[in-house]
Amino acid sequence: MKIAVIGGGRNDEHLVSLASAAGIAHAARQLGWETVALTIDEDGTWRDRQGAELSPSRAVGQLTQCDVVFPALHGVHGEDGAVAGLLELCGVPFVGSPVRAGAIGMDKWLTKLVATAVGIRTAESIVVPPGTSSPVVRLPLPVVVKPATGGSSNGVSVVGQRAELSTAIADARRAGATVLVEEYVRGREVDVAVFRDATGQLRLGSTLEIGVEAGGVFGRTAKYDGTAPFTLPADLSASEHHAIRESASAMYDAMECSGVARFDFFVTDTGLVLNEVNTSPGMTEQSQVPRMFAAVGMAYPQLIAELVAAARVPEPIGITA
Repeated sequence: MKIAVIGGGRNDEHLVSLASAAGIAHAARQLGWETVALTIDEDGTWRDRQGAELSPSRAVGQLTQCDVVFPALHGVHGEDGAVAGLLELCGVPFVGSPVRAGAIGMDKWLTKLVATAVGIRTAESIVVPPGTSSPVVRLPLPVVVKPATGGSSNGVSVVGQRAELSTAIADARRAGATVLVEEYVRGREVDVAVFRDATGQLRLGSTLEIGVEAGGVFGRTAKYDGTAPFTLPADLSASEHHAIRESASAMYDAMECSGVARFDFFVTDTGLVLNEVNTSPGMTEQSQVPRMFAAVGMAYPQLIAELVAAARVPEPIGITA
């Protein structure tokens, strides 16, 4: 089988994406597949494995010669549905969510609306649109300020003084024009990953608890330097495990996700709170999602193989009278 892996991307998660792409390509080679490695530079230039520049038409030509494409793009201009739209128009099977699910997952405010519609609680928040720097915030302090789009905790901060809000909003806006100000949720951060396999069955990894100091944020450095303390499975009651699995599955279906998606929750004294959804999570072998599936007996190459197999299942053809 011939598989294309796309890494990089035109955003501030470029380096993280390169690491994910390298891991996926290595697993593909372990599986005996021919790999076509393509990279998108931070300025949007496409390049082949040797680093030679490719015109968009030549890049599309390489993609359409493959059996399946595995985009490892995180953030805007990729995870947000952009690459899914390109590949759908090209008619190439690909691993990952379609345009709508990627766009919803990338927008934390839209994610909240979907979660609310299916009965899943989220943190109370207000939207700060572009051009607004001093919103009226009636939420009790502290609050969390974050870009409505973006990932890797870029631009996220905890604000304890109202005088600090404008600065925090400006910092968040460097990672996304629209900003959210949220209530600070006191609870344990527990994540779980879900994908639908080639038979149509939902497969869930182990729950994973992230050790974050009280009042802190699971920041970019801890996410990628290997120092974050993870507990798999999370130390939860049977009912809490069930609630997380049911909520994640409900969101996966409501958003009409494909491929693997990670669902991040807070476990509080009053129940679950959905934090966010990641439809293109980090995919190095040491990333959270591969660890979750390794903990339930699915090794990294097998996970990649399962995702590719599911992507190659033909979409049902609608029949009209």
